[in-house]
Amino acid sequence: MFDLDPGFNEIAAAFDRDPRSVLNRVPGVFVLDKPRGLTSAGLLERIKRLAGRRAVRRLRRLGHAGTLDPLATGVLLVTAGRATRLFDRLAALEKEYRAVVELGVETDSYDAEGRITARHEGPLPSPEEVEAALARFTGRTMQVPPPFSAVKRSGRAAYELARKGEEVRLEPRPVEVRAIRDVRVEGTRVRFTVVCSRGFYVRSLAHDLGKALGCGGMLIELERSRVGPFSIEDAVEPRAVAEAIREAAGEEEG
Repeated sequence: MFDLDPGFNEIAAAFDRDPRSVLNRVPGVFVLDKPRGLTSAGLLERIKRLAGRRAVRRLRRLGHAGTLDPLATGVLLVTAGRATRLFDRLAALEKEYRAVVELGVETDSYDAEGRITARHEGPLPSPEEVEAALARFTGRTMQVPPPFSAVKRSGRAAYELARKGEEVRLEPRPVEVRAIRDVRVEGTRVRFTVVCSRGFYVRSLAHDLGKALGCGGMLIELERSRVGPFSIEDAVEPRAVAEAIREAAGEEEG
């Protein structure tokens, strides 16, 4: 049986030596592939139901680091036991995303789930113009988060205000884009991979790219393919996480 409550310093030291040493174990970090249409909290609830409330209570802590929008898929880090206190370390890890942007359309949420606010009727920019515009977003810069985001304004999440129809003005924040690569322009769609720091919104990049090109743009697909050393290839099923929790709690399945 796994030790349910080792000293956090031991876990933190192991993580600092090699983050993958705590991969897919209890206490530790599990990589899940979040499906489209499900919230990050919803995926966590699915694990809790599979594991059983008693086993989760014995575990004491179960959380996730780095929320994904319902539209997005890919790497979601679920933390179990004392490893939940690794949140700041996990949140600081570099992120890699595969994105698809639709040019010629703007929405209030900067993605396909929002209300359309503008359509472009003229010709779209050339692939060369798109690549040149994307390249200008690399490096350290200031980015304005989307109005539909969890960023706090006056103590409340911006999306709560936006859903009520209130105008949301958020301050730019420092972010870093370390690479934009594998750019492909396919008609009205732009596919690319972006490697970025914590706090970066790919939805804002899609919106800002559309503004820079003068035609508008919205995010229509997003997959988080990597968080630090944890990749989509490391992903396990929610049932596997639940079984590990049950084993750590000394409970039989059924």
